[in-house]
Amino acid sequence: MSVAPSVSWPSKRLRFLTSRHGHDTSHVLLSDKTEVTFLPMEAIGEQGELDLSRVRPIGEVRAGYTQIHDGDVVVAKITPCFENGKGALVRGLLGGIGFGTTELHVLTPGLGIDGRYLYYVTVDPRFRRLGESFMTGAAGQQRVPEDFVRDYSVPLPPLPQQRAIADYLDRETARIDALVAAKERVLALLAEKRRALTTRAVTRGLDSGVPLRDSGIPWLGEIPAHWTQCHLKRALAGVDYGISESVGTSGAIAVLRMGDIREGEIDYSSVGFVDAVDESLLLRPGDLVFNRTNSLDQIAKVALFRGNTDYPVSFASYLVRFRCGPRVIPEFLNWLLNSAFPLAWGRAQALPAIGQANLNPNRYGYLPIALPPVPEQHKVVEFIASSTSRLDAMRMATERTIQLLKERRSALIAAAVTGQIEVEAAT
Repeated sequence: MSVAPSVSWPSKRLRFLTSRHGHDTSHVLLSDKTEVTFLPMEAIGEQGELDLSRVRPIGEVRAGYTQIHDGDVVVAKITPCFENGKGALVRGLLGGIGFGTTELHVLTPGLGIDGRYLYYVTVDPRFRRLGESFMTGAAGQQRVPEDFVRDYSVPLPPLPQQRAIADYLDRETARIDALVAAKERVLALLAEKRRALTTRAVTRGLDSGVPLRDSGIPWLGEIPAHWTQCHLKRALAGVDYGISESVGTSGAIAVLRMGDIREGEIDYSSVGFVDAVDESLLLRPGDLVFNRTNSLDQIAKVALFRGNTDYPVSFASYLVRFRCGPRVIPEFLNWLLNSAFPLAWGRAQALPAIGQANLNPNRYGYLPIALPPVPEQHKVVEFIASSTSRLDAMRMATERTIQLLKERRSALIAAAVTGQIEVEAAT
């Protein structure tokens, strides 16, 4: 038995194939102390994964959250979760019932549609692309309306064929997901090797036979005996706060913000702009930009400004500019400050606030560091550049493979739920 081409399948809108639990009052009979599964958005993956580890007393969630049952298909409604494919066929809820974020559409399969087939319909790239075009709301808070989901027309083969398609996609997507997971482990190993290589180079140098001495600093340990110890502030020639003006999408001068610092470099893809700033707050090549206010995992990250020929560049007030003194070259300090221990030290010095943390640059200036002579710093930088370029080439190739596998997964789902491929089914 094989699946027929989609041209012979009727189409039906989801409103005639699914129902909603919105008026299900079965949970009212449960004690307020009864524990149920709780699903915030972060518990829902982009490949159908669910983290069912969170439980809450039903008294805390029966009002103000979305009710979910085993067998339901959930679809994220808010950007960018919808576009990224967040959704799942729900199974394994504690007691068969759960509650979750209100940013979910919940579809309960009726008698005419298989739940697994319905899930694959909702991750079909065509469903996601079309849904994106129907989004409403303010920028950053756009949502897919319920009417779009309920009026979406689904190719509907007979139930045995739906189950055959779901069985096939379960097998094939699991195989692809395993390959992706293996490639992601390679990425993690490459990242760890890169961190270890750069950390050792900026704390021990390149000569394994050089005499060592105890630095007296736990995170540094032993250092080459000829290196100089100091606090970070002694290696700097200047520390400046950025501008506080409102930033827009157009203007003559780019303004870096906290999200523009990535892996020691500057990402210009989403910079803001202003018409004018004080000339003293324009960046020049060799300046370091320091993240003083952000979520704790982003605090203390530093990026090197290498120059920009497209437009002048300044920086926002929650960033700080470091200018290096004569004892340190900017690229060496960039590698040093982005290594594991200085980042951890900086975050330990940060003061928490609501939704973010703040690290005072004066406090951070007491970070203890060790510096080799400037000629040796140049050699360390050259070594790191050469070594990391090879690792980065491997990373990019691996990332490209992952992207191709994900594209293959999406194409496979799209083809299967429209009958473009034949699927063998048990008779």
